[in-house]
Amino acid sequence: MPDSPPTLSIVVPTYHEVDNIALLTERIFKTVRDAGISCELILVDDNSRDGSVEAVEKLKASYPVRMIVREDERGLSTAVLRGFEDATGEIFLVMDADLSHPPEKIPDLHAPVKSGEADFAFGSRYVSGGETKDWPFIRKLNSRAATLLARPLTRATDPMAGFFCLSRATWENAAPLSPLGYKIGLELLIKGRCRKLLDVPIMFADRHAGKSKLTFRQQLLYLIHLKRLYFFKFPPWSALVFYGLPLLLVGGALWMLAT
Repeated sequence: MPDSPPTLSIVVPTYHEVDNIALLTERIFKTVRDAGISCELILVDDNSRDGSVEAVEKLKASYPVRMIVREDERGLSTAVLRGFEDATGEIFLVMDADLSHPPEKIPDLHAPVKSGEADFAFGSRYVSGGETKDWPFIRKLNSRAATLLARPLTRATDPMAGFFCLSRATWENAAPLSPLGYKIGLELLIKGRCRKLLDVPIMFADRHAGKSKLTFRQQLLYLIHLKRLYFFKFPPWSALVFYGLPLLLVGGALWMLAT
């Protein structure tokens, strides 16, 4: 008799994360087994060629884990969606590969989505009980600014963290997705029209190994992505703010010069 499908599919985008894969997998499956959660782990790799495929092949003997290697596409957001397409569970959870997100918090994100208490659960650094460990001032400022820019779109305290859980139905019923950059959680939250949100406090740690993928280009893409989401959620007001206000300012300046 074939095994029943898992209830939870965990999707992790990877790029040059070979040094984190084994420890991440071990911590994930220790946590879900202790919690009695049936789970699969899907790693979506952007053709790292760093030994990640071989590392996953070794882990397959002990865990229900697999890796999808993409050769013709790049990017965290599209990697997550590719993982969703391959997933068999009814609940999806997304987290980073670098162990900045604590796998031990997976049950706390999974339970409210499974029960229907929430249709979207975020691991939050900025709710009571959450924290960031040993962050310099500039990094804290950058993160807070990015969160503040998204505040009119959602009441979630930390939609930037990238550690989140949702149902398959939320993804399937979302408006057409046009992910850009690395904030796919915010895209899914807004276009899935989620109403029941839950912030779960986490301690966000520095990456275990490897180098950060956050670049100035990614930050620019985030601003473009925000503009798209504002136009989706507030079409009339967004047009006024993004187009009308600059024209008004220019017109006012010209009027002052002419008088």
